[in-house]
Amino acid sequence: MYIFPLDEDADLILGEAQSSKTLENSEHNIKPQSFDVSKVDEILKPLAGKTLSYKMFARDTQASRSVGPPTECFMFHSRAAVAKLHSANEDHKGGMVVMCVELVANRFLRKMVRVLVATAIREAAAGAGADALLNLMEATDRRATAPPAPPEGLCLVDVGYEDFDKQRCFIVD
Repeated sequence: MYIFPLDEDADLILGEAQSSKTLENSEHNIKPQSFDVSKVDEILKPLAGKTLSYKMFARDTQASRSVGPPTECFMFHSRAAVAKLHSANEDHKGGMVVMCVELVANRFLRKMVRVLVATAIREAAAGAGADALLNLMEATDRRATAPPAPPEGLCLVDVGYEDFDKQRCFIVD
């Protein structure tokens, strides 16, 4: 699960000192100021149910592991939705509006989730079609994808060893 703040109060999740630094840092710079979460969802959906090579979305991997089966992942579920996080902090009783990106796969490559999220946001802001991420998988240069989203939004929800069960997902139709 990746949680991306949509409110101006990003400091609730990232910490006051880190929010502006992290979101403006060149490595984690997500430039789009406006995007539609339903468009991000539309761009992520085509990844589900397929074994694909995610080498374009991995970072800091060994060259020997950048081709073939070591880069292939089966994505069971890939969705995005708006949610509201509530805080026990008295100053922030109204909560914070966020985008949650839920990805369930048989494995993940290094920084893959963060790059997928940042690229999906960038493509949604640009008005790309639903096949935007699938098209980027055919690229030959990783610079075609966005830099990784900030690490603060990444959350490990579950590690499973049984068959995939869609009823255990948070974001469903």
